[in-house]
Amino acid sequence: MANKTLEGLKDFLLRGNLIELAVAVIMGTTFGAVVTAFTDLLLDIIGKFFGTPNFSQVAVGGVNLGAFLSALFTFLLTGIVIYFFVITPFNRLSDLTKKKDEAPAPPVATSEDLLAEIRDLLKAQADKQS
Repeated sequence: MANKTLEGLKDFLLRGNLIELAVAVIMGTTFGAVVTAFTDLLLDIIGKFFGTPNFSQVAVGGVNLGAFLSALFTFLLTGIVIYFFVITPFNRLSDLTKKKDEAPAPPVATSEDLLAEIRDLLKAQADKQS
């Protein structure tokens, strides 16, 4: 019983999909760090433009909106970065591979075409015999 369970666990762990998922999680984590650094860079640029290098200090009427604004800008910038640097290139690459894969298929011979070919072969064979 234990050997069968361990064998099933081994098969599950060594399945290709699990390995690919693990690689995707690791790549996603490291890509998240890159996106976070880029977002921080853009937030610093935006902060210098408005004269406030850190949005966490922004308050309106005594209400501190800075944390919300920082989170909102981070969310929006992360979405923009992912869209333009991941989704758009992936879609372009996908379109290119689809165009290559969608090469025109050779025309399928209809029964009339096959019958005409048989007729021509029989005629050629009859001409050779005569």
